[in-house]
Amino acid sequence: MNLPNLITLARILLVPVVVWAIASGEMLIAFVVFVVAGISDAVDGFLAKRFDMTTEIGAYLDPLADKALLVSIYIALGITGNVPRWLVILVVSRDLMIIGAVILSWLVSKPINIRPLAVSKLNTAAQIVFAGLVLGSLGLDFNPGWAMPAMMTLVAVLTLLSVGAYLREWVRHMGADQSSA
Repeated sequence: MNLPNLITLARILLVPVVVWAIASGEMLIAFVVFVVAGISDAVDGFLAKRFDMTTEIGAYLDPLADKALLVSIYIALGITGNVPRWLVILVVSRDLMIIGAVILSWLVSKPINIRPLAVSKLNTAAQIVFAGLVLGSLGLDFNPGWAMPAMMTLVAVLTLLSVGAYLREWVRHMGADQSSA
């Protein structure tokens, strides 16, 4: 367990704090915790790469921390009515679909190695920006105007494109001959 991994674990521990803040209407605290989590993600990645501190556990923990934070924020914002529930369902269902596809491929002895696709990276970036915009507008009390519906639309479109891309990869993998896979 090294410093970057400890920072990642701390980010995981911030998940219940940000959910509590959103559920309690403490949007400034939620926004600050979100920003701190984002900074910690950059710091742990920098430290791991710069000082050759990458580990196998870190490779699993970092995306887990990111997803736990984002999914929790979207669910909490959906429950409180600050993000449309249809968008929460879309975002969360995408992640569940990917996890389900990986598990199913393992169960039928055709394990798939999921790697982030370009559209998925864009989708995650859009989800982060949108969550930050929602939390920031509520916590700092400002009206983002056109940026809010524009980012919400971008998240929805990129999420659907990401689902399609991963589904295409999974179907291709599952249909491939085992000897050539």
